[in-house]
Amino acid sequence: MRVAVGSDDVYSIARFLVDYLRKKGFEVKLVGALATGKPYPWPDVGFEVGSMVARGEVDYGIVICYTGTGVSIAANKIKGVRAALVTDARNAEGARRWNDANVLALSARLTSEELAKEIVDAFFNTREIDSSEVENIEKLKTIDNA
Repeated sequence: MRVAVGSDDVYSIARFLVDYLRKKGFEVKLVGALATGKPYPWPDVGFEVGSMVARGEVDYGIVICYTGTGVSIAANKIKGVRAALVTDARNAEGARRWNDANVLALSARLTSEELAKEIVDAFFNTREIDSSEVENIEKLKTIDNA
């Protein structure tokens, strides 16, 4: 599976996640500070990762900034992106199951390594969309075209 991971700074949790994903066999593409080694504007991180997902260059994206809010807002500006800011594994599972999220947003401030593993595992292990939410997810696609 191909995943773009972007961060606005070289946070230890961002580096940890890149290593964790690679060890699990993911093809990881680096964006922002993870690619440059220096601070990078959070709107650009969200936009670049979201664009990669929307164009099909990667299957999913992960965006990280201090709170996770800015990168999630920026990613959601891209047509076809459903970025979810999550703080635990249950929310990550729900974001996939009920919202068909394709970009995971994380807070560098709040996310420990153990929590990051739980969140990422829940997000990527949830493959089935709740059938009761298909209509709502289709509504999002209609909104994208409005």
